[in-house]
Amino acid sequence: MPFETALTQALDLRVPVVAGPLGRGSSAEFLGAMANSGCFGFTAAAHMPEETLRDELAKMSRATNGRFGANLSLTRDRRKWLATALEAGVRVFSVWQGDIEPYVRIIKDAGGLVFWTLGSPDEAARAKGLGVDFIVSQGQEAGGHYVGSAPTMSLLPSIVDAAKGVPVVAAGGIADGRGLVAAMALGACGVWMGTRFVASKESANHRGYKERVVAARATDLVETELFDPVGQECPHRVIRNSTFSKWEEAGRPATGQRPGERDRISSFPNGKPLYRYDAAAAWDAMEGDWEASPLYAGTTIELIREVKPVAEIVREIETTAQAALNKIADLRTVR
Repeated sequence: MPFETALTQALDLRVPVVAGPLGRGSSAEFLGAMANSGCFGFTAAAHMPEETLRDELAKMSRATNGRFGANLSLTRDRRKWLATALEAGVRVFSVWQGDIEPYVRIIKDAGGLVFWTLGSPDEAARAKGLGVDFIVSQGQEAGGHYVGSAPTMSLLPSIVDAAKGVPVVAAGGIADGRGLVAAMALGACGVWMGTRFVASKESANHRGYKERVVAARATDLVETELFDPVGQECPHRVIRNSTFSKWEEAGRPATGQRPGERDRISSFPNGKPLYRYDAAAAWDAMEGDWEASPLYAGTTIELIREVKPVAEIVREIETTAQAALNKIADLRTVR
């Protein structure tokens, strides 16, 4: 079905669907598959070492013909990452956490677009004055780290009302076309999905992680701040794993007293140790105890039953959106 919204117009999309950053899962292959399907994906720039960022972004640009964005989590100074991305030709950015104003100013001066992920109407009211192009309204159903102050169904319309005309993209609890239609009915111009695309064939997330997403139910999810460094704690939703269970069994001790805190469970591609409780989710080439890493997932796992190619996921979004619209059109007033 054809869509035309502020999001499709700004990014030249066929379908108003954006894939949020999937840690190291947002590879060049994955982003290329999103672009080829008429959608758009963000890579998690903060997960890339500064010394390899330029080369990784160049590979992604080749795979997508430049049709991808870079996400910056502002829990620390990311101006070097931003400068490198701009030099590499990236012109679409998503930002969240921390002080976004200086980053927005630099991006806009370079002719770029800014998506701001936020979780309250008060923040949404500031977006226009800051020069933000799109608000990402992130409900509490989201997987991974989230900033939402309420579930999507109540948060989204309140943010649309507060946005002063800045277009809003809905995130959290959306995995198919029914969610897309619902979000658009509440005022969104498109949707932002994460968990559904973790369980895609092309994502560079670990095969075991994808299988856990498919097998899990909502009762397997936990909300915690366990996988963040001290001072950077942010609520996040994960599938219960061995690390969380051991910590829980130990009485949920504070950082510095958690069981296995110095266990080296793997290594990053550059050789840096990956320890238990680190924030990095399992990627495809990860060796060692991948299951001990955070398995980020949102409540949409109830809708995900199979790992599928991105193109097939997007086709299903279109099909289920059209079916939802047809069902609405068929409704008749009961007399």
